[in-house]
Amino acid sequence: FQIRYAGAADSSVQFIFYQPIIHRWRETDFFPCSASCGGGYQLTSAECFDLRSNRVVADQYCHYYPENIKPKPKLQECNLDPCPASDGYKQIMPYDLYHPLPRWESTPWTACSSSCGGGIQSRSVSCVEEDIQGHISPVEEWKCMYTPKMPVVQPCNIFDCPKWLAQEWSPCTVTCGQGLRYRVVLCIDHRGMHTGGCSPKTKPHIKEECIIPTPCYKPKEKLPVEAKLPWYKQAQELEEGAVVSEEPSFIPEAWSTCSVTCGVGSQVRLVKCQVLLSFSQSVADLPIDECEGPKPVSHRACYSGPCSGEATEYTPEETELLYSSLQEFDELYDWEYEGFTECSESCGGGVQEAVVTCLNKQTRETADETLCVTSRRPPQLLKACSLDPCPPR
Repeated sequence: FQIRYAGAADSSVQFIFYQPIIHRWRETDFFPCSASCGGGYQLTSAECFDLRSNRVVADQYCHYYPENIKPKPKLQECNLDPCPASDGYKQIMPYDLYHPLPRWESTPWTACSSSCGGGIQSRSVSCVEEDIQGHISPVEEWKCMYTPKMPVVQPCNIFDCPKWLAQEWSPCTVTCGQGLRYRVVLCIDHRGMHTGGCSPKTKPHIKEECIIPTPCYKPKEKLPVEAKLPWYKQAQELEEGAVVSEEPSFIPEAWSTCSVTCGVGSQVRLVKCQVLLSFSQSVADLPIDECEGPKPVSHRACYSGPCSGEATEYTPEETELLYSSLQEFDELYDWEYEGFTECSESCGGGVQEAVVTCLNKQTRETADETLCVTSRRPPQLLKACSLDPCPPR
């Protein structure tokens, strides 16, 4: 058709036309009876029919029209006469009590094709029939068509894959000239947990050269100055993270920043007992005593460089001396019982709890609890008190 339009600019013309439906659903006759005698059942189905060629075509042609609704299968009993071989008349019971209808049965889902980022899993679905004795056997699919067929493919593990997360850069290892700086790179999953599974090929670098504009008054080093042993050891330990598995295991979180900006300080971290639930792919926290083996330390000494503000070169002897001082730092503070709390009752029997404090063993002064090793904390200690009977009211 041809259109010539000369109306106002803000007008609109709408043309509606229909394409004639040439494919329709057609109900079939009943299929053969499921039993030759003694009571059976039979079903109808639906087929897509081409009105022009008068022949059956693929079902997809009838799905093009929303108003073309596929008729549901019909079911009826058949061959209700008793079988000649049976002695006397056999009563035909309702199907749901005596002869269950055929049903769809599926195998378990296969493993997901991808551990993250979206994959697929499949299963096989078949039509089965159960006889009077409870034996199950496969039958033709048309017998189950009175109910929708179960899906054979589904998406799985649609959460994001673990990604590398780079922390902030450390200060430069020198106060003048050319040095190096470091950073910690962690593998973080979709829950924000420190885990494994990131590709080593895409891991960001953990050290790079840095230049301090302040001029040095000594010959420049040919190669960048490496970080001193204590700092580099801390960076490497932060890199090493335990991965949650299907066995209960201790999972330490990242160390806190050092308590001091120079010299020897302390760091703390939280250590959890966790397990990976394989079915839901989620992590659950467990009581600490569910995990076996030694618990990772939750406190340690740290060294933040000399306090003079100048770059210091260490000889091997000085480095060994520095490490021994860090070990002595751990042994300088320890837990001790220091008296008891007030009695919980004034009469009739109560309890007192021993007070545990963190002490500096040299000065005998109370120190911050983070300076003492948590795993060495003594157990709770209780004693009875106010044992005299209470006076009558």
